[in-house]
Amino acid sequence: MAPLDVLSTLAGEVRRDIAAARERDPAARGVGTAEMLATWPGIQALLAHRVAHALHGAGVPALPRAIAFAARSLTGIEIHPAASVGEGLFIDHGSGVVIGETAEIGNDVTLYQGVTLGGTGFSTGKRHPTVQDNVTIGSGAKLLGPITIGHGAKIGANSVVVADVPAKATVVGVPGHPVSVDGRRVEGPDADWIHLPDPVADAMRTLANRVAELERTLAELRGETPPPIDPATVHPLRPVKGRNPAGG
Repeated sequence: MAPLDVLSTLAGEVRRDIAAARERDPAARGVGTAEMLATWPGIQALLAHRVAHALHGAGVPALPRAIAFAARSLTGIEIHPAASVGEGLFIDHGSGVVIGETAEIGNDVTLYQGVTLGGTGFSTGKRHPTVQDNVTIGSGAKLLGPITIGHGAKIGANSVVVADVPAKATVVGVPGHPVSVDGRRVEGPDADWIHLPDPVADAMRTLANRVAELERTLAELRGETPPPIDPATVHPLRPVKGRNPAGG
């Protein structure tokens, strides 16, 4: 690719990155492009990465890693020059974000601070996650290994994900496991971290109801009057109150 074509491509990608920040960051409303380039660490890290990635693809030695190192020192965001990053990535705050060498990120993905797209073991080849389009990954989430995060999925804060995630699923827990959200998933970035399923409470409710059924069966076998079955009330560990903070 000719140098002018490379510069044109980089300029288009940066414009898309800035537009993504404006769309998804309430703090960006009314802020000029120059100010965002000067003060938004997520945009700065992406700009540096896109330059480093282009140089890496061109076979330039040393300089891509030097740019990545400088960007990490400035922004707290580490993106390997070889990582593939699609258009419209938004990194909110960004401190502590790590994106590994063989990671692949699709379009319109949103990452919050402390997210790791890391590898497992010391094998070579593909060893980092593939994140498809329109995925939202919450603060502190760790995605490890050559797994695939399906289109439109949502990864809850501090989840540890080591297996593939289906499209439009929500993942919570350690280790992370997919759970549905009322069979519904809104297309596009989703920053609602309050109205997540509570699989622990659901499991406890199921067990409590099962114990009640066993107690009734045991009473019948003993010839006693079975106690009335009172569906167990299990309060969620994370009570859901208030509206969707994402505006939905």
